[in-house]
Amino acid sequence: MASIFSRIIAGEIPGRIVWDDDVCVVMVDIRPLHVGHCLVIPRAEVDHWVDLDEATATHLMTVARHVGRAQRAAFPCERIGMLVAGYEVPHTHIHVMPTDSMADFDFRHADPSARADALDEVAERLRAALRAQGHGSAVAG
Repeated sequence: MASIFSRIIAGEIPGRIVWDDDVCVVMVDIRPLHVGHCLVIPRAEVDHWVDLDEATATHLMTVARHVGRAQRAAFPCERIGMLVAGYEVPHTHIHVMPTDSMADFDFRHADPSARADALDEVAERLRAALRAQGHGSAVAG
């Protein structure tokens, strides 16, 4: 069975995609730990990140860096954090998010009822920041 991420990538389930290329997509997390929280997800369904091929792993990190720079431009924060946990969905994904402290990495503080309009605004701000930085893979809103 396809992961929920594969189903979103295939368009079967809606998602707030902000980046789309041949290797990966970036979407706004629907249970954000902090405003601007995104997931960088390879199109290939690989459960554990250490099993990614070298080119895909490198590409994901490059895209995560681009997204992090866009987040830094779009949202006030102390730092941009990154986390690969792999327990939530059996499909590699990198959490990239604005942070103000280590407490922002605590999944117990995820917002399970983030408002749709707030998530839409996050997506549009990130798309705009990515386009402003010259990234053609930023999805039009």
